[in-house]
Amino acid sequence: MADLYVIHGWTYTVEPWRTTFALLRKNGLSVKMLRVPGLTEKSDKVFTIEDYVKWADKEIPDGAVALGHSNGGRILLNMCAEKPEKLKHLILLDAAGIYEPSARKRFIEKMAKIGKPLKKITIVDKAFHKITGSTDYSRAPENMKKTLANMLESDKNLDFAKVETPTFIMWGKKDTTTPPRQATAMYEKLPHAELKFYANWTHAPYISDPEGLARAITTLVKKIQNKGK
Repeated sequence: MADLYVIHGWTYTVEPWRTTFALLRKNGLSVKMLRVPGLTEKSDKVFTIEDYVKWADKEIPDGAVALGHSNGGRILLNMCAEKPEKLKHLILLDAAGIYEPSARKRFIEKMAKIGKPLKKITIVDKAFHKITGSTDYSRAPENMKKTLANMLESDKNLDFAKVETPTFIMWGKKDTTTPPRQATAMYEKLPHAELKFYANWTHAPYISDPEGLARAITTLVKKIQNKGK
């Protein structure tokens, strides 16, 4: 079993994680990145959060330590709400999951449902790209636009109180995609959580500060391992 399992966010390549993973392995950690169906693993299916929970439950062994970034955090939160004893420890990195019925969210949902016709309109595509903070949305096939809408809608029903798993929340103060207020909201809703903000991290610290991210993850995972001895 790996020391750490990682579920990435809404991206079609895990290449930007390469430096962080190399540093983690240099620090002595065994790490496994899971390829999310429809994103880094090709699929024509429209996924629901229930589909992703079943997938994650199958891919991650019982008693593991798992980290979820952005949408990956949303998946792990839902899995732990359903199976609180599944993980030894949950790590959330700038995670999605807080429902905010804002204009931004409504716009994203609307755009995700519109589909192909707008794909040809460059200015609209770029506007969505900017608002969502997703560098790969413009490459999304139709089924994944519908999947994105499903993910956003699922946040309405996420019951944080059911997540009994020990949780550590890591969040960038410069995150504009899932802003720091969402970290505070998660911390207040989760029964067994710790929260730490990192001054120079953006929504993707594996890009903005891979060395700092690797240090933080290594320290945390080794602390968890030592507790279990």
